[in-house]
Amino acid sequence: MTVESTAARTSRRSASTKSTAGKRTTAKKPPGTEPELVQLLTPEGKRVKNARNSKNAEYESYVADITPDELRGLYRDMVLTRRFDAEATSLQRQGELGLWASLLGQEAAQIGSGRALRDDDYVFPTYREHGVAWCRGVDPTNLLGMFRGVNNGGWDPNGNNFHLYTIVIGSQALHATGYAMGVAKDGADSAVIAYFGDGASSQGDVAESFTFSAVYNAPVVFFCQNNQWAISEPTEKQTRVPLYQRAQGYGFPGVRVDGNDVLACLAVTKWALERARGGEGPTLVEAYTYRMGAHTTSDDPTKYRADEEREAWEAKDPILRLRRYLEDSNHADESFFAELEAESEALGRRVREAVRAMPDPDHFAIFENVYADGHALVDEERAQFAAYQASFADVEGA
Repeated sequence: MTVESTAARTSRRSASTKSTAGKRTTAKKPPGTEPELVQLLTPEGKRVKNARNSKNAEYESYVADITPDELRGLYRDMVLTRRFDAEATSLQRQGELGLWASLLGQEAAQIGSGRALRDDDYVFPTYREHGVAWCRGVDPTNLLGMFRGVNNGGWDPNGNNFHLYTIVIGSQALHATGYAMGVAKDGADSAVIAYFGDGASSQGDVAESFTFSAVYNAPVVFFCQNNQWAISEPTEKQTRVPLYQRAQGYGFPGVRVDGNDVLACLAVTKWALERARGGEGPTLVEAYTYRMGAHTTSDDPTKYRADEEREAWEAKDPILRLRRYLEDSNHADESFFAELEAESEALGRRVREAVRAMPDPDHFAIFENVYADGHALVDEERAQFAAYQASFADVEGA
């Protein structure tokens, strides 16, 4: 499953649904309202001329010495993350997983920021940070156990400094702030990063974390992946100003970065983490990107957004962007891409085999540990569910 074939399939699906696109509407942005963002690599795979953009020049130094080997590593990370993500989506469609939240289109934001971290930094993710998990050394199969319902995460957060996935929207920002305050009190020079989406930025928990982190000068980076859609709600219906500007009201800097540019995400996150470690307090990074797939596998994005919008963002694909740069700069040849293709297919097979070897989830585990001493209502609901399950056995035996 190549990157190119994935894009081709998406284009074919787009063509097949154009007849209904006119029935859907997408919120429009007023002309000229998009603010300048940090970009070091254009969608065509060209390095940005920093002489024309002082904002880019400010962050260029953080990736100025990046080597061809490191560039190939970033590309490899994004390709393998996308392959794993595609396999997980397929497994859910085949009934092997209960749900899956795809990161399709957000690979650069996650890999760029994930590779900016030091080993002693600590990460508080949402439920979509599969690329960051990859960067922190979390085995992809561990992520899938939770979505299959056979464990509560499957990895030791302290083993990778990567917290368990957080399903409650926005609460991880408070967790990260409290942890960062503790880091500061311990006198450590490590930093903390909290990931959340544009939808979570409307939650009170995020606002509270901004307040506490600013007042206590916590060494935390708030990394918001603005993928344009909080499930079916566009950003324009959540805020009247760009998300990164919200940081001004709390007294710390905010930066908007091209979330499909892995070099810019790497550079800006390095800068923000350096500020945190140096005692300069929090930073809000808004990675302006796009969720090219569904919010989760229970969602149908064709109901609320137009095909033309997705097609425009496909032209900014983060993986194809870096590939063009690697090819134009002679930093990678066809043998590299062929070997990576084989590696990605091997990863897909490994993930598929591992998931199918997992046990079926315990359907009754949901009733355990609700109350310490048990509860009559829970007992009643357990009995009702047991009868419901037994009804299928009756049908099969008939």
